[in-house]
Amino acid sequence: MKRLLDLSLSVVGLVLLSPVLLAFMYLIWRQDRHSPFYIPPRVGLNDVPFKMVKLRSMIINADKSGVDSTGSADARITRVGHMIRRYKLDEFMQLWNVLLGDMSLVGPRPNVAREVALYTTVERKLLTVKPGITDFSSIVFSDEGEILKDSKDPDLDYNQLIRPWKNRLGLFYVEHANLALDIQLIVLTVIAILSRPRALRGVSELLRSYDAPEELVRTALRDQPLVPTPPPGSDQIVQSR
Repeated sequence: MKRLLDLSLSVVGLVLLSPVLLAFMYLIWRQDRHSPFYIPPRVGLNDVPFKMVKLRSMIINADKSGVDSTGSADARITRVGHMIRRYKLDEFMQLWNVLLGDMSLVGPRPNVAREVALYTTVERKLLTVKPGITDFSSIVFSDEGEILKDSKDPDLDYNQLIRPWKNRLGLFYVEHANLALDIQLIVLTVIAILSRPRALRGVSELLRSYDAPEELVRTALRDQPLVPTPPPGSDQIVQSR
């Protein structure tokens, strides 16, 4: 049933969004006469790499800087790219990956190989399901760029502030995955586009309904500053990347 949901909604989504996606493909191409697509390698189910399709929001060869995490003030983001990131249009292209079977609509977000290499044994459980376009963490940390906006070391700050909770939320999804939960997370993702505070309250309530640890429920509300925290499966805060 999950694959049927993925196939049907990815086809419908690509058809409905095609006018907007095509318009932005043209705008991206017009600004520098290069491909409107960014197709980075990501680590998928069972540690198997795949090519993830995104609308390009950064300058050509931006990934050669060696920095994986991106703040919203990153100079590599183009003018069109800021709009693409604001409305998550780069993520909508991943419906193509869902159609191909590399990804699911709902599942832990796929990561780059360099970050996966840092995973603890516990975190590697994230690789036992297909990665997804959205999940708990995609809603809770949809402002990742703002969190890292003024960071002098975005990769380190990602590993200290975001990774610990993002992966805890991902692991919670892996442990409780079911079709009803997927549908609820898809609905909350749509709500997040219209009202992020409302979506965060919805995620928090959904986590509580599944008896999530209270600290996870509180963090999902995002009403408190993030502090350096050890990643799942470790008692040490990441000190270097």
